[in-house]
Amino acid sequence: MLNDILLGLTSLITSALSAVTGVGGGMILIGLMPFFLPSLAIIPVHGITQLASNASRAWFGRKDIIWLPFKRFVIGSILGMVVFGILIRFVKLDLIPLFIGLYILLLQWSSIFNRLIRRFESFVLVGFLQTGLGVFVGTPGPLNVAVLNRHYSDAHQVVATGAIMMTVVHGAKVLVYMTLGFVFYDYWQLLVFMVVMATAGSWLGTKLRHWFSANWLKKILPYLLTLLALKLIVGIVIK
Repeated sequence: MLNDILLGLTSLITSALSAVTGVGGGMILIGLMPFFLPSLAIIPVHGITQLASNASRAWFGRKDIIWLPFKRFVIGSILGMVVFGILIRFVKLDLIPLFIGLYILLLQWSSIFNRLIRRFESFVLVGFLQTGLGVFVGTPGPLNVAVLNRHYSDAHQVVATGAIMMTVVHGAKVLVYMTLGFVFYDYWQLLVFMVVMATAGSWLGTKLRHWFSANWLKKILPYLLTLLALKLIVGIVIK
């Protein structure tokens, strides 16, 4: 019960953070989940929670959604779900926390890695890559937001469009793990609680976004994420 409460509160806070900044919340959430859940459950539970978080954030900001890049993103996402959904069947799921930790470190500190993934200007390619990464590491990072920011200057449009894109990514991720045989019903109480808290966080963050700048939050996120990533990696290595 204590674990469920802590995960629910974390879902609330990280969902609000994403609604304010557009990035970071989902990555913090998945960085903390290995401390509360078995490896097999991390990505499926995270997928349901983030599906609710992003869908609610998109709904609350629906008037700001830009539909053309979203339609292109969906095409790539479907392709990514099929290709990476097949590949994940050959991966040892106990290593998921290690993949998450390494990915977070690369995303935060490797300029080469970031330059490589940010060359994908096409929203079709972005959808393919983000969905594929989501299947393996849960949260694929703010690639779509980075590309949206290069095309659109309105922060509300970027956050809302990015949210509906990530709704597709997490929905695809849930479908993949359903085909792998994950039993979501075993975690139904936790899922309901986290979904409610994620939705509340989206509402709260959407309101807060109109009141203050989140630049200081973006500055400390890399350091917080790095600590979480190192903890995940060490936990796998010393097993």
